[in-house]
Amino acid sequence: MIEEVTGIRKIRMLYLQLLYRCNFACLHCFHGERLQYADIFTADEAISLLGLMRDQYATEAVTLLGGEPFVHRELPQVVRHAKEELGQRVEICTNGYRIERRLAEIAPHLDLLRVSLEGVGSTNDGIRRHGSYQHALGSLSLARDLGVATGATMTVTSRNIDEVLPLARILAQLGVEQLKLHHLRPVGNAADHPELLVTDPASYRRLREELDAGELPLEVIVDEDLSEHGAREVCAPSGGLREIDRIEADPRGALTMSCKAVGKDSHAFWFEKTKGRIVHRPSATDELTLSVPDVVYARV
Repeated sequence: MIEEVTGIRKIRMLYLQLLYRCNFACLHCFHGERLQYADIFTADEAISLLGLMRDQYATEAVTLLGGEPFVHRELPQVVRHAKEELGQRVEICTNGYRIERRLAEIAPHLDLLRVSLEGVGSTNDGIRRHGSYQHALGSLSLARDLGVATGATMTVTSRNIDEVLPLARILAQLGVEQLKLHHLRPVGNAADHPELLVTDPASYRRLREELDAGELPLEVIVDEDLSEHGAREVCAPSGGLREIDRIEADPRGALTMSCKAVGKDSHAFWFEKTKGRIVHRPSATDELTLSVPDVVYARV
């Protein structure tokens, strides 16, 4: 269905939000009140979508996230199927809170564990949950010991923009290979915490200068939005695209091809869970919008 409407034939990665439910209520979470919603992919529904994406769009990788994916009871079944039956690269994005037993169970089938952190020590805990910083570092250390590659994500806010480099150096000491920096969008819980927004765009320029000069021993990937002028909107050309990097499925089955749509309900495509198919539900405002590439600061 996606190819018929858009001309897209290949989608490299599926970002699969398994559920909204989470054991955290972070101040900046874009899900907001949806954290209370019961929408969820069952293992069979997730496996159906994974197979469809691989067969129809040559999807070669999946990132499992939520909510918090480790609270999903059937997570090991989904991970094993994606890796062993479909041969996909499997990544999980998690808060890393008390996941030790289940992490050990799925480690043989996992390519990358990515843990969310919002600064060092109390800075992180003030945004996420008391005690979450130490749990996150412990999970990263355990993954390393289990032979699983690790990464981290950080949403840049007014509280933590000065801790990007200190956190990156701590993560590097734990063997973390990559840190992704995201722009805070005022949706969900963040809409109720405007004090977290970075109000001086020049701060982003200074951050990029520090990253460029920091000689960090891990890769740092930065949202294009983290700039003085923000990111440009890049829409599909009139002739259409043949290949895109990612598509995201939320727990309801709504599909979007752009992180710009996070927190919104304008979705042109939906995965019908009971029928195992993708359908087109256009609205007057739907438009295929793609984000510009992120900036990478790599160090060896």
